[in-house]
Amino acid sequence: MDSVLLNTINGKYSDRPPVWYMRQAGRVLPSYMKLREKYTFRQMMNDPELAADVTLLPVYDLGTDAAILFSDILVIPDAMGMGLEFTDKGPVFNKPLKDSNNPLAELNPDPDKLNYIYDAIDAIIRKRPENTPLIGFCGGPLTVLVYMIQGLSTNHSFPDAVKFIYQNKKDTLKIIEIITELSVEYLKKQAEHKADVFQLFETHAGLIPSDLYKEMFLPSVKKLYKTAADLHLPFIFFPKGFGTALSTITPEHCDYAGIDWQTDIFYARKILNPEIGIQGNLDPRLLFADKKVISDKIESYIDFGKENKNWIFNLGHGFIPGIPFENALFLTEKIKNTDWKRN
Repeated sequence: MDSVLLNTINGKYSDRPPVWYMRQAGRVLPSYMKLREKYTFRQMMNDPELAADVTLLPVYDLGTDAAILFSDILVIPDAMGMGLEFTDKGPVFNKPLKDSNNPLAELNPDPDKLNYIYDAIDAIIRKRPENTPLIGFCGGPLTVLVYMIQGLSTNHSFPDAVKFIYQNKKDTLKIIEIITELSVEYLKKQAEHKADVFQLFETHAGLIPSDLYKEMFLPSVKKLYKTAADLHLPFIFFPKGFGTALSTITPEHCDYAGIDWQTDIFYARKILNPEIGIQGNLDPRLLFADKKVISDKIESYIDFGKENKNWIFNLGHGFIPGIPFENALFLTEKIKNTDWKRN
């Protein structure tokens, strides 16, 4: 496949960085909002043809260099029988682990419950434009765990989940192992169905001290990466809020590391292992500003893009509802048309 994203990951650099966005299928796309008038999030995710169409909307509407699977990080606990509902206020579990006297007994992993996602991947591969890679993904072990314990997503400090981790370390490690085992199977199946790249979304990596994350959760990241590497599947690890702990990530954890908007990208490059590529890190809130401000910000990345060809342009987190579609389109075109001064 002649793809600027895959070429970059494989060390065949082009005159610009590849560009895709987290949460790109939805939120800012008028075409997506039109579909949402007819279908619920769950209906779109569960229908392979609809999921494929939504996955590909940003490729057609924004001109992104890759599609990312339209799904959710919480399909893993959903496949464990936790009763996930997608409400207008976000995902909610019917049986959060914090309310259980025996949390481990609540988990009944059934890999077959994820089959509808592989059907969606098959439909995406069939429908996608030529030379458009598909990014598969799953949630990081800490992020999935805290949702499972807390039960809902309205309080992103997850107080009950953090309390649970400190009070029930032994059970927490067992739950992490269950999450990891199913996530490994999930990754393998996505690769089998021809996903081209895989991203691990550790959205809440900054929730606990980095030494505790390194002790309890980084072994799972290492296991997932080894699975991907054995399958020759490029692996991006996005630990949002990790800050200076980026220095603890090694080539045993990922091929590329996603950088959030709180971390200066030059500093991230300085402390990150030089063998690891970099992805990120525009503050998505900048897209509420006018096009001159957006343009000036991209110009400020030119020196970085010139010096660092193993760089994938992305946001430092996902698109935010209300961002003008015109600004998202302008940003994509600006990335593609800027002279990155690469010889």
